[in-house]
Amino acid sequence: MFEIKKVIKKKLKGDVLIAGLPGIANVGKIAVDFLIDALDAKKVLDIESNSFPNSVFVNSENLVEMPKVSLYHVKKKQDILLLTGDVQPLDEKDCYDFCEKLIDLCEEYKCKNLITLGGIGLPRIPKKIKTYVTGSDKKYIKEFVSKNLNDQIFGVVGPIVGVTGLLIGLGSKRKMKGVSLLAQTYGHPNYLGIKGSKALLDILNKKLILGLDLKKLDKEIKELEKEIEDEDVEIVEEDTNLMFNPRETRYIG
Repeated sequence: MFEIKKVIKKKLKGDVLIAGLPGIANVGKIAVDFLIDALDAKKVLDIESNSFPNSVFVNSENLVEMPKVSLYHVKKKQDILLLTGDVQPLDEKDCYDFCEKLIDLCEEYKCKNLITLGGIGLPRIPKKIKTYVTGSDKKYIKEFVSKNLNDQIFGVVGPIVGVTGLLIGLGSKRKMKGVSLLAQTYGHPNYLGIKGSKALLDILNKKLILGLDLKKLDKEIKELEKEIEDEDVEIVEEDTNLMFNPRETRYIG
């Protein structure tokens, strides 16, 4: 069951949906949250569901809040819908149902283009972030390919699990073009992939002409790196030429 609470009642248009939900190092979520703040996007609706994890969050006012996923809207060169949230659905069936609900909303807002953001989890912190693009439409993928964004991803990742992958696959069944932009990051559960998020934001900034000032993220990256140095944990920088077994699942959500 999904409960949709609309904040903006008037009809909106969405040329493209950019989705970033919690996953490996929260790369996608960090990127979309930055977009929402930097572009002063307006909340359109909240989604709550009993398919979300059985927990609540404590907010800054020391009150509990139900987990939710939220949709925002901003007008730039085109109308952009931004999807962020606290959680993803717990199991496979719920994830399918949730993605179908999101696609229903896209159809309501006449949105035909989907972009999902996520991280490729590595066993060590990458010295240089590599970014990749895959999707459901070859022509749409080619629109994103650049010297910093590689479409040769076969063998680099296993299955793309969760909303990040499934939304693109199911969207194609309803004539929606979709791409997934993925950035390498450290796969530790407590690591925040701000560097990976910045790499994806740089791609979106140029592709969608967003006019973002990404210098704000540099300070956060430096602070995060300092915290890692101060922690008494073993984190070894990754050799970017390290080879992996392509059959292994290295990307989740």
